[in-house]
Amino acid sequence: MTKYLYGIDFGTTNSALSIYDDEKKEIIATITVPSILYFKDEATETDALTHYVGEEAINAYINDGMKGRFMKSVKRVLPRTSFIETRVFSKKYNASDLVTLILKDLKFKADQIIGYDCQKAIIGRPVFFDDESSAKDALAQKRLNKAAESAGFTNIRFQFEPIGAAFAYEQTITKKEKVLVADLGGGTTDFTYLELDPAKVGSKDRKNDILATGGIYIGGDSFDSSFMWDQGTPHFGKDTLYEAAPGKMLTVPNSYFSNICSWEQMNFFNGIKVRNDIQTYYHYSKQDPKFKNLITLTDHNLGYSVFQSIEKTKVALSKQEEAPFTYSNMAIEIDQNVTLDQYNKIIQRDLRKISMYLEEFLTKNKINPAEIDSLFLTGGTSMVSAVKDLFNSRFPEVPVNSGDNFISVAKGLAYSGYLFEEA
Repeated sequence: MTKYLYGIDFGTTNSALSIYDDEKKEIIATITVPSILYFKDEATETDALTHYVGEEAINAYINDGMKGRFMKSVKRVLPRTSFIETRVFSKKYNASDLVTLILKDLKFKADQIIGYDCQKAIIGRPVFFDDESSAKDALAQKRLNKAAESAGFTNIRFQFEPIGAAFAYEQTITKKEKVLVADLGGGTTDFTYLELDPAKVGSKDRKNDILATGGIYIGGDSFDSSFMWDQGTPHFGKDTLYEAAPGKMLTVPNSYFSNICSWEQMNFFNGIKVRNDIQTYYHYSKQDPKFKNLITLTDHNLGYSVFQSIEKTKVALSKQEEAPFTYSNMAIEIDQNVTLDQYNKIIQRDLRKISMYLEEFLTKNKINPAEIDSLFLTGGTSMVSAVKDLFNSRFPEVPVNSGDNFISVAKGLAYSGYLFEEA
């Protein structure tokens, strides 16, 4: 029996793996990688398909002039029943195949550290992969499990991600607490209400300590999509008019612009029919220069670099009242300032959904806010100013804590070894 186990947080934006030494009862290392894949643009159909993961994927993509196939937010395709497979040059990949590549990369790097082929892992999952369908949720779980097995794991358990975050927080407290954990990631916002006790760290039975779990399919990607729709798409020809018939002007369908606001759709927004349709609209728009930006965006796979600019604006606005939204590439020029108030209005709809779900979660589980000893916020989206304000205003008397927003979940998963003791 190996003395190591891995806690793996496969995230929408970033993924992390913590190595737990079961003999020393401690985490010896944590690895993080962006959840990004890049497939090199091959010269012929017979060439071996080369792929990169994480930072290596970003660097190779940029060095290759942003050619090839670049994929971000792969986690979001897991619950999609409509996604069967995608062709990447000469090869077909289903959802599990894509996830496997990221998990394999994490496993390889971790195995190099311990010098051992570790096949034991606790893998995090959101409370709901899809908050509208239990069938889609089950499909996502099945696909993730298959990916883990294909990556080389033979002994697997799953744990809700916010519970993982809670167990990481439990390592830092000195007395028993009832804690509401909010894990705000790129794809989902998950809640767990549980009783933590430093005396129970490492205990084999924690079922009774977990009082309630729930989640909603909204996260940082939703904020970025809302921002792209409001501030980005006007630069790519939203509301462009084209001549549908002599003297009859219509607006280009909004579907073309909604597709560039969503990463899981943009990944596959490069079919021949779509490109031909866009070229046709461009011709009948009398070659509108902003609509030309949409052609440049799709033909040259510039989506990632545009969303990098959106991410920079979001991060800057978590610390200041105003920030630039700038982009300059291949004749696409964006240069404007965005105030925190503007940004908060842009994401207001998503924030309202999170707030409404939080109230539903408290009511459904009969949680009295006055009995909550502390809040623990984790995940990159928890750093957004309006998100902090949401929790501070809802729980003004409750202390708010946070750990490392990008590795707390992986660490807590690694502390969940008790799951292997259950029947």
